[in-house]
Amino acid sequence: MIYLFLANGFEEIEALCPLDLLRRAGLEVTTVGIGGESICGAHGITVAADIPDTMYADASPDMIILPGGMPGARNLDESCTVDTALRVAAKKGVFIAAICAAPMVLGRRGLLKGKRAVCYPGFEKELIGAQVSEHAVVRDGNIITGAGMGVALQFGLELVAALKGQAAADALRAAVLADRV
Repeated sequence: MIYLFLANGFEEIEALCPLDLLRRAGLEVTTVGIGGESICGAHGITVAADIPDTMYADASPDMIILPGGMPGARNLDESCTVDTALRVAAKKGVFIAAICAAPMVLGRRGLLKGKRAVCYPGFEKELIGAQVSEHAVVRDGNIITGAGMGVALQFGLELVAALKGQAAADALRAAVLADRV
């Protein structure tokens, strides 16, 4: 199962665009609301999470996803549920993805040591142990990071590629007209 964590103040596009792409690709994703099921984004858009954090208990996730936004990323960083999910995912070697400010959550837990990673400008110092990249989206082993809202589509397609292969991501890219100018 794929879990996308939502905390009050999350960046809506960074959560919903990858969520949409993963579900279009036929992948099962559960959204987890930190502090409840009704989560308000950074721009006042309220989303109903599939489950509250009190119901999260997967000991074998396929992927953990953290959208950025402020104070959403800080709220994710302070969540015991997110901390536990990340530790389990890291131990199992499954995919961990974060975009915008959320890679700081990974950096603060030592999950980026020796990895290439990217984040929203100004959060680089939080990517403890990482080789900070200038790319829009970076996959290094089981860690996938994105720079911010403007690359949410590219980030989501990278998540699909990680789980279903590049051919599936390319087919989805074409289906959603991602390269049309």
